[in-house]
Amino acid sequence: MNDSPIRDFHAHIYYDPEDVERAKQLAAAVQARFPVAVGHFHLRPVGPHPRGSVQLTVPTPSFGDVAQFLALNREGLTIFAHAETGNDLADHTQHVIWFGESEELDLSIFG
Repeated sequence: MNDSPIRDFHAHIYYDPEDVERAKQLAAAVQARFPVAVGHFHLRPVGPHPRGSVQLTVPTPSFGDVAQFLALNREGLTIFAHAETGNDLADHTQHVIWFGESEELDLSIFG
């Protein structure tokens, strides 16, 4: 059993350039309903992410509600969500949830 505390969750909305407006609308809808922070909208891969994405930082107590909203309202966009425990590799490989098709991450940045 893993007893690492979860600080918060990250939900990364993935999109291609032609879908960035749809991703912005989804992020705004989540932020209007829940106490989440919305990051920058990247049009290219950043970090381990395989394509454009935006990060939603979700407080742990809100994650269940946010996950339910994303599951029903993702409009075909892929969303990669993971716990933030401080172990980056495990957080991006073991403590994950995919909404839509999973995609291959570039894990080489974690050493």
